[in-house]
Amino acid sequence: MTTTLASPVRVGKAAVAALGLLAAATGALESVVTPTLPLLQRELSISPAQGALLSITMLITGAVVTPVAGNLGDRHGGKRVMLRLMGVVTAGGLISSLAPNLPVLLLGQVLEGAMVGAMPLSFILVRKHLPAGESQVAIGVVSGLFVGGGMLGTLMAGPIAERLSRHWMFAIPTMAIVAATLLVNRLMPDDPPARIDARIDWPGLVLLSGVLLTLMSGLAMAPDAAGRPLALGALVVLLVLLVTGWIIVERRSPSPMVDLRLLAQPGMWSSYVITFAVCVGTAVSMYLVPQLFAASGDGYGFGAGSTAIGQYLLPGTVAGAISGPLGGLAARRFGSKAVVAAGIGVMTVTLAAMAFVHTEVWHLVVGKALIALASGVCITAMVVRTATSVDHGDTGTATSLVLVTRVIGFAAGVQVSGAVLTAGTRPGTEDPAESAFAAGFVVAGAVTALSLLVVPALSKGVRK
Repeated sequence: MTTTLASPVRVGKAAVAALGLLAAATGALESVVTPTLPLLQRELSISPAQGALLSITMLITGAVVTPVAGNLGDRHGGKRVMLRLMGVVTAGGLISSLAPNLPVLLLGQVLEGAMVGAMPLSFILVRKHLPAGESQVAIGVVSGLFVGGGMLGTLMAGPIAERLSRHWMFAIPTMAIVAATLLVNRLMPDDPPARIDARIDWPGLVLLSGVLLTLMSGLAMAPDAAGRPLALGALVVLLVLLVTGWIIVERRSPSPMVDLRLLAQPGMWSSYVITFAVCVGTAVSMYLVPQLFAASGDGYGFGAGSTAIGQYLLPGTVAGAISGPLGGLAARRFGSKAVVAAGIGVMTVTLAAMAFVHTEVWHLVVGKALIALASGVCITAMVVRTATSVDHGDTGTATSLVLVTRVIGFAAGVQVSGAVLTAGTRPGTEDPAESAFAAGFVVAGAVTALSLLVVPALSKGVRK
């Protein structure tokens, strides 16, 4: 009797290990562009504006693909959708590795962006093949390995591109993805479709994709809003129309892509509000800290170069990598609500402190590490709470929306940071005023702190 019950769990753990390897490999592939962007600009003769487009292409694709992948995984089986999705990612990695110019590389990045959709699919499979308590920890481990893979990709991309070529920095993670996908296919038990007769909600899928694409485009355009007010206004009108149309379609659909009744529960919408606020605060610190390291103003800044900045940021990256497993363990031990409240509290205090105490390198290094740790623990706890508060058939959809909200929050935080520093840069000078950095940290702390008001709603209207 004991052996019979233990066997599926052992199979599940081996499969989860394969999912972890896949998460690490995809995280590595996702992160190779950012540290090598100057090299790519030189070798492909692209402008800074084109480089910016290259850096956000995968982000936009991920925001669009993730809810679609989660919904299809809920309906047709996580493993089945995962294997097909990794086929798309592999094709994107191969195209990027062979790309002779910017248009081909952009195509590769568009296809690679589908990798973000692997996260909700992983959560579907973890919930199906592990007991409830172990699944919480496993979700954290998979999330942490994705971040850890990103750290590895960031560290290795430059040396690989300089010693071999830019082609290999895409090819090596892609080969790792292929190997990890084969392991998942071999070790992961098949999960039958949850809704055999469910049809794909194509109108809802198209409209939601349009909403996310328009929103991300609007955020990307926000810094130049003053120069293009009509274009931004048109995007806002289009966004309102798309959201309205999507709500109407989903309410009338017999098999909606997203159950609006589920989103209306306080325990669900509060998850998305908190995720957005926490990610805005995190993104502001991610943007401001390197800028402050590089600044060489009168009495502030450190005039650090790229190599030194990378070294200063490494403790924060390590903290982010371990925050996933730690968040899963903490959510299992203390409950997601308590972990989220604690994470928000630590972030708020740290951001407020950094606004006034940033005269030494270690001030920023410690502050960035605390924020990365608290944010990662908080977001992992949110994902765990969301995944375990819905029926198995809604796991992918519910968690994918958390991940999409995370992407939107990061994008909004970066744009807010850029606007604050731009406003604080005097004409004829290169570095923003010290007060601009302080204002940015204060804004980030205030946004993060406001999310505490929503924490009590987390326990309302969710399935126990």
